[in-house]
Amino acid sequence: MTSIDGLRLEAAVHLAGERGERGTVIQAHGINANMTEGGMFVRLADRLADVGFTVLRFSFRGHGGSGGTQRGATIAGEMLDLQAAVEYVADRFPGSLSIVASSFGAVPTSLSLPWLGERLDRLVLWNPLLDLQRTFVHPELPWGKENYGPDQQKLLSTQGFLVVDDEFELGRVMFEEFARYRPLDTLTASNVPTCVVHGDRDTAVSYEIARQAAAVKPDTDFHTIRGSDHGFDTREREDEAIAVTVAWLAGSDQGQA
Repeated sequence: MTSIDGLRLEAAVHLAGERGERGTVIQAHGINANMTEGGMFVRLADRLADVGFTVLRFSFRGHGGSGGTQRGATIAGEMLDLQAAVEYVADRFPGSLSIVASSFGAVPTSLSLPWLGERLDRLVLWNPLLDLQRTFVHPELPWGKENYGPDQQKLLSTQGFLVVDDEFELGRVMFEEFARYRPLDTLTASNVPTCVVHGDRDTAVSYEIARQAAAVKPDTDFHTIRGSDHGFDTREREDEAIAVTVAWLAGSDQGQA
């Protein structure tokens, strides 16, 4: 795909299987990840295709094989990338549209909800990052304190970027966006049916913020992955998140757990 501002984005399409067309699902990965999301997005896409969904996976700018640089990645840019994905599937796969967003992927997705409006049929959020201030600017959890604490933030002035998990170079402009954008507000103001899947031992992204958001947002289910850290930290927990997502998108509502 090509973003609206001309960057090439790596992408893969999983075509719906023989059971019929249920619509299209776009997958939005987290920061310092790519369109495979550690393999979970590939497995999820295959399962969704088996039950009749066409699935588009793609890597945001500065991630995976997409154009751009890590230091140049921004929330605004990721919103452009998501818009390109939505327009790509709209031109090729008419029908209902759902999005599955993991971790930081919930940021551009939530901020795009006012634009998406009624064209979005359903939304699934995995371990969603919803409060940028409490995760990055004034980090409250261990991962945030390690990667975005005072010593790390000083590097934004001296070298223009800080390094996340010893491998992703997060630039000054994106960090400044953290103080400006409020994905939690746009998410809770949306009426799109939503399912939140979150581990209750998450040391990177707040489980309580996500649970509280689900409690006040209309038409929202919340599923807890018991004992799980961020990213669903065992194959069994990954499989649980995938199974809940497939069942919910296919219409077998699991309710709260």
